[in-house]
Amino acid sequence: MTAYAPVLIVVVPLTAAALVPLAALVSGRLARAVALLAITAAAAAALAALVAVLEHGAMRHRFGGWPPPWGIEYVVDPLSGLMALLVAGFGVLVAVYAGPAVATAPRLLNGAFHAMYLLLLSGLLGMVLTGDLFNLYVFLEISSLAVYALIALGSERATIASFRYLLLGTVAGSFYLLGVGYLYALTGTLNMADLTVRLAPLAGSPGVTVGVALIVVGLAIKMALFPLHGWLPDAYAFAPTPVTGLIAAVMTKVSAYVLFRVLFFVLHPAATTPDALALLGWAAAAATVAGSVMALAQADVKRMLAYSSVGQMGCIVMGFALGTPLAVTGALLHILNHAVMKGCLFLAAGGVQFRTGAARVPEYDGAASRAPLSVAAFTIAACSLVGLPPTAGFFSKWYLLVASVEQGMWPFTLALVASSLLSAVYLFRVVQRAYFGRAPQETGRARAGAAELPLAMLVPVALLAAAVVVLGLLNQAVVTQVIASALPALEAR
Repeated sequence: MTAYAPVLIVVVPLTAAALVPLAALVSGRLARAVALLAITAAAAAALAALVAVLEHGAMRHRFGGWPPPWGIEYVVDPLSGLMALLVAGFGVLVAVYAGPAVATAPRLLNGAFHAMYLLLLSGLLGMVLTGDLFNLYVFLEISSLAVYALIALGSERATIASFRYLLLGTVAGSFYLLGVGYLYALTGTLNMADLTVRLAPLAGSPGVTVGVALIVVGLAIKMALFPLHGWLPDAYAFAPTPVTGLIAAVMTKVSAYVLFRVLFFVLHPAATTPDALALLGWAAAAATVAGSVMALAQADVKRMLAYSSVGQMGCIVMGFALGTPLAVTGALLHILNHAVMKGCLFLAAGGVQFRTGAARVPEYDGAASRAPLSVAAFTIAACSLVGLPPTAGFFSKWYLLVASVEQGMWPFTLALVASSLLSAVYLFRVVQRAYFGRAPQETGRARAGAAELPLAMLVPVALLAAAVVVLGLLNQAVVTQVIASALPALEAR
């Protein structure tokens, strides 16, 4: 079955998305069971595919027997395999975490939630694995439509946040599609590998420049790269915590991964001019500082973490813009690390709110005495986001810092250092209040002696906190076994 893993990774959750609403007509528990089974099967297929490609090389599946460039193919190499495992693995953890929240929902709403959740995962997995630019657009829209609906399930203000995201997401999708249209008009192909060959003699032409610019802008909106981040803060702040935990961890990272694929695998080196990368780098440096400054100004914890993501996406794009093997290694490693630590932060913050009702920084006074494990997980992930060893965030930031120094890009170096210092200020003020603030009298849900969290919520948070440390200790294995496979694309630059 390993040979069919590239297909199963996407098709299993996509098929289950159609079955879950039917299962919900019988019972909400059955709908949830079908969803969990499908997501787990996709994660298992992603793991099997990653192990296979690490041992035997890339896997390709051609649909309908049509060879590319006429047909659509899925490609699993070490990097796309790792991203697929990241998305599917997070899908499992967040689905488990969401259990207590959806258990009390009406069965039809339960079915709708899990159907949209599966569609979101299917879209993200398809974006990671497809080898066709237009097929990527289809999956981009599938994931976008699903996430609009999921965000709207939050508070009353979530509906407005979802509508704003829909408007900006439509603009982003239109930019991307127009860019793909330009490249197709010039080359007559949509297959990424075929485009690499056909774009080589066209490098620098106005059509290629416009097409690439449109694609990059569309992806930048999806990544929430400053100043195109307007949809993100409200979406993260007002969506249900499980939804925020998933989209904050993997959705923007998948767009960053697609940007990397386009810049370094689809485009010929001459098509991505140094001036274009430099412009992208300066925008990323501004994002790194601006996101951290805006996070510092927030009193709402989820909103603070949302603006923090804007700054961290700047770090990733900065690595792409520097373009050296060391910088790209840091950027790709930071995609993985930031997914784990930011997912942990959001889910841990959701656990604290579930246990104590605390949503704002001043309300975290004494939270460690009432939700010790959730606060401990939050603290570990915060240390990683700041960049303290031996947590995961230290190593990816170190790669980026050294690469910027080697290239003499001192403004980038200062931006990275400033981002870490500002992160320490806005995150450790929460930790300080949680451990040293005076706890209010226990009332209601936060009564003394109550269990901290249901086990279904506590286990994913604990696993993510452990992963933050394990990824730090094993970062060299990730770099040498997986990320190194992507570096040959940089040799011609």
